[in-house]
Amino acid sequence: MQRPSRDLLNPAPLSSDGFDPATHRFAYYDFVMAAFVTVLLLSNVIGAAKPTFITIDGEQWVYGAGILFFPLGYVIGDVLTEIYGYARARRVIWAGFAALLFMAFMSYVVVTLPPADGWDGQAAYESVFGQVPRIVLASIVAFWAGEFVNSYVMARMKIWTRGRALWSRTIGSTIVGQGVDSLIFYPLAFYGEWETNQVITVMITNWLLKVSWEVVLTPVTYLVVGWLKRREGVEVFDTATDFTPFSTKV
Repeated sequence: MQRPSRDLLNPAPLSSDGFDPATHRFAYYDFVMAAFVTVLLLSNVIGAAKPTFITIDGEQWVYGAGILFFPLGYVIGDVLTEIYGYARARRVIWAGFAALLFMAFMSYVVVTLPPADGWDGQAAYESVFGQVPRIVLASIVAFWAGEFVNSYVMARMKIWTRGRALWSRTIGSTIVGQGVDSLIFYPLAFYGEWETNQVITVMITNWLLKVSWEVVLTPVTYLVVGWLKRREGVEVFDTATDFTPFSTKV
């Protein structure tokens, strides 16, 4: 059910007479979709290839640079579900999934093409854009499952909380969604290549870092959600939504 919004984050039930969710034109939905897909692709292309570290008590903790920006995709995913509902978030997830597939295909083709005579950047290009098929598969599958779980939990919790306590939904959905993402990605990508305890340690560490990022960015989420709700003028509650992930209908 979708209803006009009166209160910024704690809406009161209002009549939805004359409001058709299937035909309503949202002013900023396309921009949020573009932001989601952009962050998704760039965090996988730019950040994934570079390991970096932080020093804690004199010890280096290595992590992938992409983890600094990849959680922004979950923040935007939360915003999408909160503002536009599960069905429209589902369309964006499928758009991101298709974009990831094309990125993997394009990277493979471009890296495989023979370099022109005189160009000596092939090795560096391969080190950045060359992809291990197993890791690519793990990344795409984990993204798909994690994002859908994140959006589903977000939408369900919004109904349970009657639209209140936004922080509980954003953090709660990220705990579950990122948990599913990590549980799929790290074993699928590295089991048998790394020691089992290393896979588990990295999986838990990265999950904690991503959830921590969500907590840190909660004030930003509140600002973005509040700004969009004021401008879109509707409140979406998925009380009659078909939650199948295998659809793009709104």
